[in-house]
Amino acid sequence: MFDTRHTTMNPVITRKPFSMSDQAKPVAESATSTPTPAPQPGPAAPASAPTAKAQVAFDIQDLSVFYGKTQAIKNVHLQIPAMSVTAIIGPSGCGKSTALRALNRMHELTPGARHTGKILMKGEDLYAAHIDPTVVRRRVGMVFQKSNPFPTLSISENVLVGLRLNGVRDKAFLSQRLEESLRMAALWDEVKDHLSRPGTGLSGGQQQRLCIARALAVRPEILLMDEPCSALDPIATAKVEELIHALKSQYTVVIVTHNMQQAARVSENTAFFYMGSLIEFGPTEQIFMNPKNPQTEAYVSGRFG
Repeated sequence: MFDTRHTTMNPVITRKPFSMSDQAKPVAESATSTPTPAPQPGPAAPASAPTAKAQVAFDIQDLSVFYGKTQAIKNVHLQIPAMSVTAIIGPSGCGKSTALRALNRMHELTPGARHTGKILMKGEDLYAAHIDPTVVRRRVGMVFQKSNPFPTLSISENVLVGLRLNGVRDKAFLSQRLEESLRMAALWDEVKDHLSRPGTGLSGGQQQRLCIARALAVRPEILLMDEPCSALDPIATAKVEELIHALKSQYTVVIVTHNMQQAARVSENTAFFYMGSLIEFGPTEQIFMNPKNPQTEAYVSGRFG
């Protein structure tokens, strides 16, 4: 399942080509003025498709997601470019997190969840009948809003738990992957002398980077981040943002954030959601400086949300 050959320590990531036919194995998944009334969603501005030379990580086709009778996502069409950072913004309850979780089928863990439409990853339908969702989640990693290191595991065990669950036992390989993952998460220098200490003993910002290292250890092809800095102080937030910049040369990153300044800092493309609908998608600079849709302009200028 994983290439366990010894390699020279190197921050460059090597991954085998994505294949949904892989056998699934379990893996652990870190002003005072009167407000302007919020507008009702109108027609979405035409989404800017990636250029011909740009690869597409996800091709979302007419996606709708329901929780019981409640429709959380409404007929979304979107192409997310590969090897770049895409931010998803919008007010609370607009469907940002549901859209993100649909990209690795995490929303299916909620009872009553169902969907219509398609999400293609490198041409393969993530929801095809023969696709095991465990395989999808192994290839599309997730870092959650609240850091969630395993409380009974040490720092090193937290990073390596996914590999161990996939049957990797080579000690030299695991030691190498541990250091590589912690270095990629910009955490190695801070914890290298304390790897046997509990992961929960780290600061909040360190715990979040530990969860990022855990996600990276199994070498996913895409990394999803659901408001990863919402509970962090400015210093810890800056470190995570620096990490996102470093990762985008080798990973596709999709991040949900309430912080529009953060979206402007870290992403190349931004999608604005409102009341379950994709209102506008395009280059981040355009979305914030010259949006095509009046609703987008109202949101990014702070008139609602």
